[in-house]
Amino acid sequence: MKKFHFLFAVLFLHVSAFCQFTINGKVLDEENQPLSLANVMLENTFNGTYSGVQGDFTLKNVKKGTYHLKVSFIGYETFVQKIEISADISNLKIVLKKAAFIADEIIVQATRSDKTMSGSQTSVNKEIIKQNNMVKDVPYLLSLTPSVVTTSDAGIGTGYTGISIRGSDVRRINVTVNDIPLNDAESHGVWWVDLPDIASSTDNIQIQRGVGSSTNGAGAFGASINMQTLTLNNEPFAEFNASYGSYNTSRLMLNTSTGLINNHFNVDLRLSKIYSDGFIDRAFSDLKSYYLAAGYYAKNTMIKFINFSGYEKTYQAWYGVPKDSLKTNPTYNPYTYDNQTDNYWQSHYQLHLTHEISEHWNTHTALHYTRGKGYYESLRENKKYSKFGLPNV
Repeated sequence: MKKFHFLFAVLFLHVSAFCQFTINGKVLDEENQPLSLANVMLENTFNGTYSGVQGDFTLKNVKKGTYHLKVSFIGYETFVQKIEISADISNLKIVLKKAAFIADEIIVQATRSDKTMSGSQTSVNKEIIKQNNMVKDVPYLLSLTPSVVTTSDAGIGTGYTGISIRGSDVRRINVTVNDIPLNDAESHGVWWVDLPDIASSTDNIQIQRGVGSSTNGAGAFGASINMQTLTLNNEPFAEFNASYGSYNTSRLMLNTSTGLINNHFNVDLRLSKIYSDGFIDRAFSDLKSYYLAAGYYAKNTMIKFINFSGYEKTYQAWYGVPKDSLKTNPTYNPYTYDNQTDNYWQSHYQLHLTHEISEHWNTHTALHYTRGKGYYESLRENKKYSKFGLPNV
């Protein structure tokens, strides 16, 4: 009998450990009116949803524990509440206060998907980005989301990296930063190496899998990746980060913000330097970047200038490792010339003007300019100069 009671207790504890609960609630404004399409999520998790027409929402499959429930809606202050989950929660009432300033989120509203639209989507918030931002490029930050496959020339996620979603490569994926296309105008490719450490200046990312809406452009055949850079920091701060890891990989990063000055002005700045020897032979990466944003905020108007730039020098490892070398020499690189490098600089300039006409109407205008330059050096042995079609010297 004692053995039976002991076994029952063990089984009960085992089942309880894997219990999952549900959170039901409603999002309202200060006049007790429902707010539809408010973003509701548990911080540091992928569990999130949007409120319905009557402001109602449901979060399912929540494990027992302590969470921070975060609710945001354009034009309102973000709501964060600590909650303890040990049973189902019903009739949770969340009241959002009207914001004193127009929100940065309005910039990316046009290309974002909500639950009223068909298709599958995943949102990655600032907390998750910060938690997983270990020097690697954006494709590797998104590698744990559904249907994503990533590649790395150097073998460790820095330098040249690639991403495919549902089998579609980046030429069939529309990538935007603050609602502005990042894809190359000619090839529609995206070279993440040109924007080192952009994740450190990213507030949130949404992936829409499958064919995107018309606002995402004709290139959104396989998926869309919508990135938003840092939003308003009300309080000043400064942080310095130094990290070091395998294959001589290191990052130095300075990140600072003035906070809100005179209730209207804000400036953010980030400087980053990344270096890695890479897993593949000689596949080093020497990367530098900065991010600068200056904004003016008023009750109904926001003007924001954003400039982010990157410089990369990487040793070429484009051809990958032959199949017959995977077991015997997995770090094989066919290039041996000392300066077989790719050198490129790219800078992006954005100017955003947003004005809220009324509670239901707003306008957003953006100007952008992208400039890049660079070269790659390659050794061609036993080739005559005349065969390259260059003028005589």
